[in-house]
Amino acid sequence: MPVHRARAATTGGDKKLYLRVKTGWIVSALAALLTGACAAPPTPRAAMAADPGVAVPAARYSSVTAPYARQRPVEPLLWREQNDRVAPQAKP
Repeated sequence: MPVHRARAATTGGDKKLYLRVKTGWIVSALAALLTGACAAPPTPRAAMAADPGVAVPAARYSSVTAPYARQRPVEPLLWREQNDRVAPQAKP
């Protein structure tokens, strides 16, 4: 180690590099602190599951197949007739 220190002291370039790296670390740390200070506050911790006094929404049933409409096979029609049947009707 003593040789490395002696060489670094004589060249002077290593010290400039060291200062640039150190300055970069300082700037990065300050940027992280400022960014963290601007962040949203953490959400409150969840209530304990064993606490009987915690209010919870009531469970409700919702069917997973509710929007299903049964599709029966139909006879083929001309494409124009099919389009006219499903097209929006003009308002009077």
